Amino acid sequence: MAEEVKLLKTWSSRFGLRVVWALKLKGIPYEAIDEDLSNKSALLLQYNPVHKKIPVLVHNGNPISESLVILEYIDETWKQNPILPQDPLHRARERFWAKFSDEKLLPSVWGAFTKEGKDREEAMAATMENLKFVEEELKGKKFFSGEKIGLVDLVFGWLANLISIFEEVSGFNIVGEGYPLLSAWMQEFSELPVIKDTWPPRDKMIIKYQALYDKYHPAK
Repeated sequence: MAEEVKLLKTWSSRFGLRVVWALKLKGIPYEAIDEDLSNKSALLLQYNPVHKKIPVLVHNGNPISESLVILEYIDETWKQNPILPQDPLHRARERFWAKFSDEKLLPSVWGAFTKEGKDREEAMAATMENLKFVEEELKGKKFFSGEKIGLVDLVFGWLANLISIFEEVSGFNIVGEGYPLLSAWMQEFSELPVIKDTWPPRDKMIIKYQALYDKYHPAK
């Protein structure tokens, strides 16, 4: 009996995209279902009644929610092309940096994009500090996980796409020349065959984030 794999996501979600990458790395066929979060489907509400959010992976009728949980489920279910190391210490470190991305780095970058005045200055300072940690973590490595991409690369993957979009829309230089290792990683990651064909259309992303920027920074 063939396995049934569905992925509920949106066309632009960075959290859904990391799951797409994991499935492609593993070579797992799946059905992609793009949700409209302004009009959530009965399927989404059925499969994720607690948070009512994407992404949701549905494997043989069983839903798994939250992108980091989904990534670990995928790695434990399909053993080929592992995205987490076997060593418990190394696994713990990968989980640490994955949480760092979602709980520290992403909120600071989002704050720099959406806030104004002193609040923006503080968010930019936090972003610069967080990016220093990222730069340090990349020393001596091609990817965060070593010579091939792993969990941390998938989780940090949003940087390789959204940073340049945020910079273009806001006019602020976020990464610049101060983070050469991160810049090199972003380029290397973006060009991987499994990654480069999955990016959302840039023109649509610019339109989306320009509208968000204008919402947070109304003309005075």
